[in-house]
Amino acid sequence: MSRFFPDVFRNPAIRASMIAIFTFGMAGAMTAPYRSIVGIRELGLSDGLYSFLAFASAAVNVVISVLLGNLADRLGEYRSAMIGACLFGIFGYGIVYAFPSAATFIVSALLPLPIYGALNSLLFANARAAMQGMSRSDMVTANSGVRAMISLSWVLIPGITGLVLSGASSMLPAYLFASLSCVLCQGIILFALPKRAGAMLAEVRRLTYFEALRQVVSPRISAHIAGVALITSTLHLNDALLPLIATGAAHGRLSDVGILVGIVAALEIIFIIVWSRIARKTGQMTALAAGTIIYALFLGLLGFASAPWHLYALTLLAGIGAAAIISIPITYLQDLIGDRPGLGSALISVNVFASAGIGALVFAVGTWASNYSGTAILSAVTGLSGITILGLLQRRNAVAPADAGVQ
Repeated sequence: MSRFFPDVFRNPAIRASMIAIFTFGMAGAMTAPYRSIVGIRELGLSDGLYSFLAFASAAVNVVISVLLGNLADRLGEYRSAMIGACLFGIFGYGIVYAFPSAATFIVSALLPLPIYGALNSLLFANARAAMQGMSRSDMVTANSGVRAMISLSWVLIPGITGLVLSGASSMLPAYLFASLSCVLCQGIILFALPKRAGAMLAEVRRLTYFEALRQVVSPRISAHIAGVALITSTLHLNDALLPLIATGAAHGRLSDVGILVGIVAALEIIFIIVWSRIARKTGQMTALAAGTIIYALFLGLLGFASAPWHLYALTLLAGIGAAAIISIPITYLQDLIGDRPGLGSALISVNVFASAGIGALVFAVGTWASNYSGTAILSAVTGLSGITILGLLQRRNAVAPADAGVQ
């Protein structure tokens, strides 16, 4: 039985974290597909203002994630920060539904919801703290399981939400559902997540709060984040390119896009666990390199797609490669500041922000110099350059004992 359900998932803290992060993912999956419809069409935001809000919200989320993660490390527990983040989620989604206006949408996007978004890294930090004493392979497996729950929420929830609201005149109830999912997440944190003090507290206090923060922007950390961000930027690029190529060069329909995304998301759930088993045997750098090459191959072939069946044929490559890219870097990033689970897990948010920025830049350059198909090929090169950087860093770190944990 343990072959299919590894013993690491029997840990109460990890199991509860998996359930909590599923409910966290529910809130995003309920609202993200309809956020632009609510903000622009229903509440009257301009396209420019909506774009600015998206950027500003992501920036605030990065700052809050780092600050809260560092604070939680020094407190020695993550429960208080998670409870606070959940309260902001309940409030942030709730005010948009209860008082629908452009003003409440803007306020919600700039503060409560970015703070709630920090719950993602806090849940990973709490799970990481529960992994203390585990082998590296068990850590990879546990992180993969926790990350798979977010993918599961995105497979199940958007379709259910769309079905429930299919006859509604407004998509605002999605924000009510999201607020209720935050309440559910809060209940899991309060009543199911084991209370746990950080055993690493003495080590954490060796540095001051601001000295710990400076680690995030140190050259060693920044170089690794840059390499990971180049790899994960390919996910953002695919999100933008797939619909455009599917309805353009591949001569497909919008309905094909939804089906393709659903198929890939379902495959991700399966292969996240498969990659964790591969990483246990080969090491996470080898597994990440293999996954990146597979995803780069998918993107390269996407650039040559000229019929809908080409896209469906590529879903297997997309699911296998994406599963590695969304799961393996989590442990890699946490290991960069391994003695501080909160700060190390906050690097996940830093990476998301950096990779989104790189993706936007590559998209702009690619579409200026070529077309969407050419940009897909350029994005494949971007991912391969990222794994090359990480390989060079690993070779350099192999002769530096202090950095031996970054494998």
